[in-house]
Amino acid sequence: MNDQDRRDPERASGDAVPLASPNGASPLAALQGLSIDFSADTGAVPLANAIGPMTLIDTAPITGSPESQFGPRGERTVSKLIILGSGPAGLTAAIYAARAYLDPIVLAGSAPGGQLMITSDVENYPGFPEGIQGPELMAKFREQAERFGAQIEDVDVDRVDFSSRPFQLWARGTEYRAEAVIVATGASALWLGLESEARLRGRGVSACATCDGFFFRDKQIAVVGGGDTALEEALFLTRFASHVNLLHRREQLRGSRIMQDRVLANPKITLHTNTVVEEVLGDAKVEGLRVRNTATGAERVMASDGLFVAIGYRPNTEAFADWLDVDEKGYLVVHDETASKIEGVFIAGDVHDHRYRQAVTAAGDGCKAAIDAERWLESQGVTEVRTAAAW
Repeated sequence: MNDQDRRDPERASGDAVPLASPNGASPLAALQGLSIDFSADTGAVPLANAIGPMTLIDTAPITGSPESQFGPRGERTVSKLIILGSGPAGLTAAIYAARAYLDPIVLAGSAPGGQLMITSDVENYPGFPEGIQGPELMAKFREQAERFGAQIEDVDVDRVDFSSRPFQLWARGTEYRAEAVIVATGASALWLGLESEARLRGRGVSACATCDGFFFRDKQIAVVGGGDTALEEALFLTRFASHVNLLHRREQLRGSRIMQDRVLANPKITLHTNTVVEEVLGDAKVEGLRVRNTATGAERVMASDGLFVAIGYRPNTEAFADWLDVDEKGYLVVHDETASKIEGVFIAGDVHDHRYRQAVTAAGDGCKAAIDAERWLESQGVTEVRTAAAW
C-alpha cells in the first residue's frame, strides 16, 4: 500500500473514488481537449466519448493527518513530537513533521516568529525575488505548518524533564508530553537597551549586517561593539556603505589580533574608542546618533544613516541547558547533524548555530531535525516511517 492508499481507504479497497477538480473548476472542463489514441489506424477519439457517461463529484483536497480530517481535535497536550520555537527552524520542522503525520505540537513562545519578526525587508530568502517583509514571511511559515495540522501554542517553555520518555514539558502551567522533542528556540540579539533603538528597529537599526547591509549602499553607518562579531560586521558593511564608524565603549578592542589589523587597515572604517551611544536620532528612520565619550563625558552628534548593534547573542537555552550539552558560548551542542546527547531530543537552528545565523540555514536545520526525529520514532516503534513518500 502506498502513501496515497493510506490516506484514501476507498482507493486501497479497489472501490470507485470521486474525481476531484484540484483548481476548483468543473472536472468536465479539465477533460476538454484531451484524447486517447487506441491504435495507430483508428485515430484519436475525444476522451469523453471514449469513457462514456460518468458521474463526477467535486471533493476538497485531503491535507494533514488522518486524525485531522474528523473535525477539530481541540487543544492537545500529548503528541509524538513537540517542537520548541517558531522561527524558520521550528516552523520548517513543523511542516515536515505534520506532513509525516506526527501531529506535532509547536510551543512557539510568547513572542513567536524569531528574529525575522524584527526584520523589515528580507531579500535573500529564496523564492521571493522582490523581497518580503520579515513578519510576512514568518506568517507564511506558520500558515503552511497549520495547513498540514500542526498545533501551535504561543507560550514559553518554563521547564522540561528529559529523564525518561515520554518527555515532559511545562508551559504556562500546562504539562505537555511527547515521545520526541525538537529544540529550535533560537538566539536573541543583545541590544543597547535604548528606547530610541527599539523604536527604530527595522527602520535603520539592525543586528544583522548580512541580512540588512545591502540596504545601506553608499550610506554612512555605525557599528557598535568591540569583539570579533563587530569587527566582522564592520568589514562586511564596507562592501556597501560609503563609510563605517566602529564604536567601542573601551580603550582597546576585544577581537582577535588579525581582525583588529584588518579593521585598522581599512580606509573605509574609523574606530571610535571610549564611545557609547546615548540616543538614536530620527522619527521614521535613523538620522544620526548622539554619542558620549566615556573618558571625558563629552557628547556630540554623529551623522549616520544606520546603526548595527553587534554586541553578541544570547541562545535561548534556559529551560534545558541543564539537560543538554552546551559550548563555551552557551549554545547547544549537536551530535551527528541534529541529535543531542539524549536520544529522542533533537536540535535545530540558531540555538546551536552561532556561525551562520540565517533564516535559510535555520530552515534547513529544521528540515533535517524533523526527518531525523521521524526516523528515530520509527526505530522505536512509535510510528511508521513515511519519509520516502511524504517528503
